[in-house]
Amino acid sequence: MRPPADRRMRRSERHRGRSSRILAAGMSVGDQPAAAGRDLTLADASAPSVGAQLRERRFAVGMSLRELARRIDVSPSLVSQIETGKIQPSVRTLIAIVSELGLSVDHIFERAGLGSGPASAAPAQAAGADGPLSAEVPGAASVFRADQHRVIRLEGEVEWQRITTWEDPEVEFIIAVYAVGGSSSPDGTLMRHAGREFGLVLSGTLHVTVGFEEHVLKPGDSITFCSTVPHRLHNEGPDEVRAVWVSHGRYSGG
Repeated sequence: MRPPADRRMRRSERHRGRSSRILAAGMSVGDQPAAAGRDLTLADASAPSVGAQLRERRFAVGMSLRELARRIDVSPSLVSQIETGKIQPSVRTLIAIVSELGLSVDHIFERAGLGSGPASAAPAQAAGADGPLSAEVPGAASVFRADQHRVIRLEGEVEWQRITTWEDPEVEFIIAVYAVGGSSSPDGTLMRHAGREFGLVLSGTLHVTVGFEEHVLKPGDSITFCSTVPHRLHNEGPDEVRAVWVSHGRYSGG
């Protein structure tokens, strides 16, 4: 027997009120908070989110949300949630989006916040809206202190820390952090793109699927593979994984 209409209406109103509170808190129903993971520093709070940067670039190139979603084979709803900060993109989705918009991951890093390490002053030459953090000086060394690493946090309990002081169009040099259960593609699918990858595990146990092969890397182990082969990185162990990761030629096909 169905409950009276007025009871059903009150139940519906309570449900809508709960959904509104969730959305007001920066979540969509069933999603994790956009800022899940480590505590954000003041630098993080003032920096534009990954989604905001992607939306700004999409507007700049005159591409509709639906067209971008079609090109990277995801739903318009997913792109919208990423752009508004309700969810973070996975590694796979971020690479697909920046490639379509003519960006690089380094562009995202330039305006990202600092990590959650010890507080520090900003680097001597702060990043502009489009320019690199600093320019390479031929013949000179460039030191990037641990508390100056710029950080982006992604879906699947993944964090990337850039450890270079300038944008290099050929190379991405990062520390990749995978929390327990973290993965470059949370839905289990493999990704592929141009370039080559080089990784060295610092701590934890990292599983790397390349094609039909599964590789288990422990601290001190390294791996190299062609990025055009479908691949996925994931942490199946009980401890956080930290690895130095280099991608070469992701955008130039090198």
